[in-house]
Amino acid sequence: MLSLAGRRIVVTRARDQAGELVQTLEALGAEVIQAPTIRIEPLEDTSALRAALADISRYDWVIFTSQNTVRVVTERLAEWGLDSTLFARVPVAAIGPATAEALARAAVRVALVPERYVAEAVVSALTRLESMQGKRVLLPRALEARDALPEGLRAAGAIVDVIPVYRAAPESGDGAALASELAAGRVDAVTFTASSTVQRFSELVGRDAVTSGRFTTAVIGPITAATARSLGIKRIVEADEYTIPGLVAALVQHFSGEARAVRREP
Repeated sequence: MLSLAGRRIVVTRARDQAGELVQTLEALGAEVIQAPTIRIEPLEDTSALRAALADISRYDWVIFTSQNTVRVVTERLAEWGLDSTLFARVPVAAIGPATAEALARAAVRVALVPERYVAEAVVSALTRLESMQGKRVLLPRALEARDALPEGLRAAGAIVDVIPVYRAAPESGDGAALASELAAGRVDAVTFTASSTVQRFSELVGRDAVTSGRFTTAVIGPITAATARSLGIKRIVEADEYTIPGLVAALVQHFSGEARAVRREP
């Protein structure tokens, strides 16, 4: 069944990462409007990462919190004449299944994935597994990432080396046309997969359009939802599972409920 047939849905994810979401929505009958709000830019200075990887055995855990981090790190390994086998010397944790799959494609064995795919859950999972007192953790990540993970681990006694490896840079573009579509109610939903996409989208289309309440906002998890609410965005639908399939499932469930409500009207 084309459960999203006739729905116009905006995808704000970075263009080179949006493929899975776009294809899934289109397969369900949606008309997808691609409006990438960010692009992933590896940082030029990765000397700290190189030094950490050269001495990887001193770490008790390495934690990856995004597919972007996996991609940037593995690309740097290739440039330096190294490969992912070095991660066999240390347990590796992934924040969620998509990151775990990216690591698996790079031939990295993942020792831990938390039940909930947020930073706080990584801390809980690690501290349940073992005492983190005095343990050294390597955390490559985005420049703009939240500090919940390193702060939580440090509170548990760990020594955390945070190494930024990329930034989410604003994508260029004029959002005036899309703002008009939103304000006119010609968009059914806008999807957000990270707080950075919410923030940049608000800048792109303007506050009046983003807070108009004329469209459903589908977010991938509670952190992204909190960012959307802080910007005055309304009609938020949150995925139960913080993944792309979970995001799509939330949209399907939401619009199916709307359709049932319409059919019940006299």
